[in-house]
Amino acid sequence: MTTTSPNPPLTPAVFHILLALSSGERHGYGVMKQVEADSQGKVNMGAGTLYGSLKRMLDAGLVKESDKRVDPEMDDERRIYYRITGVGTKALAAELERYKHLVTLARKRKLLPETFAYGV
Repeated sequence: MTTTSPNPPLTPAVFHILLALSSGERHGYGVMKQVEADSQGKVNMGAGTLYGSLKRMLDAGLVKESDKRVDPEMDDERRIYYRITGVGTKALAAELERYKHLVTLARKRKLLPETFAYGV
């Protein structure tokens, strides 16, 4: 039996973009840098992935273009800023709940080490 979820799982790129935008509006390069920071350098999102995902996310109503500019004198006026929408916030929350469930399941099955060691 299959049921259609109102919030289907997000692709990794969409998840990282929504997570980056959850802390504020950003332009494309700012999103890429935030994804890199959030992932501790593990995810390097290229421009093609970013802008292809943003286009689909705009069409799906997950993000919107913003009129906001950080500082018009210091900012390139061609930069487009993006912000997460209510629909995007709900989709991100649903994805985080899925992750939470998976982590809980992995802990029950004793699949997770007590601490994570990156680069080991």
